[in-house]
Formats: sequence, C-alpha cells, structure tokens
Amino acid sequence: MSSYHKERKLSYLLRHDPNYAFDEHGWRLVSDLVANHGFTMEELREIVATNNKQRFEFSEDMIRIRARQGHSVSVDVELEEAVPPAILYHGTALHFMDSIMQQGITKGNRLYVHLSTTVEQAANVGHRHGEPVVLAINAKQMSDDGVKFLLSRNGVWLTEFVDVKYIVSHQ
Repeated sequence: MSSYHKERKLSYLLRHDPNYAFDEHGWRLVSDLVANHGFTMEELREIVATNNKQRFEFSEDMIRIRARQGHSVSVDVELEEAVPPAILYHGTALHFMDSIMQQGITKGNRLYVHLSTTVEQAANVGHRHGEPVVLAINAKQMSDDGVKFLLSRNGVWLTEFVDVKYIVSHQ
C-alpha cells in the first residue's frame, strides 16, 4: 500500500472509525494499529512527522496516537478556545455554494467547521472536493457576536457553524 493510502487509512481510523472505543480525548492505542491494521511503528512515526497538515500526534509516551481535529466520532481533543484573526477562510467546492449561501457553512458529519488563516490553505481544502471556492469569513464579527472559536494545535480554526451573514466574499 502506498504511503498516501496508508495516511488516508490512518486518517479514517483516527477520525471516523465507529467500531473503535476511543478514549474521551480521541486517543487510539498504537498497538491496535500495529496488531490489527497493518501499520508498523516506523510507518506511524513517518506519517506523523511528514504530514504536511500536521494532522496527527503521539502521546508523550508514544503508546497512543490521535488526529488533532476532523472527527466524526464524538471526542474532546482538548482544543483551546481562542480569539480568531479578523478574517478566516473556508475552502469548499463550487457545487456546494448554493447550499452554503442558503444555509450557511455547516459541520456536516464532523464535529466542527474548519477554517484556515490563508487563502492558499483554504483553496487546497476546496480542491479536494471539486472546483475550489474560497470564502472569506468575518471571524472578528462572529467572535464579537459571541460565537466560540477553537484553535487546534496545528493551526486550524474550528467553530460549529458559520451563518451566511458572516461570509464577506468568495473567490
């Protein structure tokens, strides 16, 4: 299996696997991944070290591993509440725009809406889903209005919903 496919498999196992009993903070035993899912410790170390989005992390003792965000299973990955920059960006695909402009940006099957600090990061996200569109979000106004933001350890901003009124432009 290619390293790309191994990384995608790990992402699923750490973010979406409904058959695993994650602890409350989203940790999974490394030994489970090695014994039951075809990973070696060396492969896991390589994926954690080289993932360009820094999606994964080991516990200090290297016995457990987790995804930093993006879960569809209910876990608390110990995200810190923070005040966002004035503008954040959301990457999506053109075919989602009608729905977004009617309903806002919803979290779908995930726990949070993901927002980026740069247009480039958001465009990369949008590209995975089709023809990319980047939405600029008035995060300052959202925060001023009492909307809570969380910041993951790899710099992704998270919130539960973005109302249409906070979308200031799209490209």
